[in-house]
Amino acid sequence: MTNNKIVKEIGGDIKKGLIGVIPTDTIYGIVCSAMNKKSVEKLYKIRKRDLKKPMIILISSLKDLSLFDVKIDKKISDKYWPGKVSIIVPVQNFKYLHRGMDSLAFRLPDNKDLIRVLKISGPIVAPSANIENEKPAETVEEAYNYFQDKADFYVDCGKLKSRPSKIVSILGSKIEIIRK
Repeated sequence: MTNNKIVKEIGGDIKKGLIGVIPTDTIYGIVCSAMNKKSVEKLYKIRKRDLKKPMIILISSLKDLSLFDVKIDKKISDKYWPGKVSIIVPVQNFKYLHRGMDSLAFRLPDNKDLIRVLKISGPIVAPSANIENEKPAETVEEAYNYFQDKADFYVDCGKLKSRPSKIVSILGSKIEIIRK
C-alpha cells in the first residue's frame, strides 16, 4: 500500500464516508470514518455487530484524541504506543461510538502506511473483517465472502495472519488487561 496515490485514494474514500476492507497493523479490518455517524451505523449492520459493543478507533497521532475530548497520561501512551495495543478510556460524548458504555478503545498503530491513510481520513473505526463471532478474514477473498458488495472497496495485501490488538483498560485507578 506504499503507493502515494493509493494511500490518498483510500484515505479520501474513508473521509467521504465509504466503508472498506484494509490491512491494519494487526489483521484485515472493515473500516469507516469514526466521525461519520451514518457510516458507523452502516458498518454495524454490515458486520452484524452487537449494537451494544463499541469498536476500536485507530488514530494517526495523540492529537486525534482531542477530537474526542480524551487525554491519556503520557507515561501510559509512551509505554504502549505506537503499537498493537488498544487503550480503553472514559468518553462523555460520541454515544454512537461508545454505545452507552461511556468509554472507547483507541489505538495508535505502528504502521507507516496506515498512519498515512489516517492522516487523510481522520480517525477510523476498525473492527476485524468478519461477521460477528466468525473467524477474522486473513485474505481479501475471505473478507469478500463475508461482505460481498456491502463494502465499498477492498485493499489486497496478501494473506495477513496475526492476532487482534491487546486491549488495556484505564477506566479506574489501575491498568487492567482486557485481552492479551
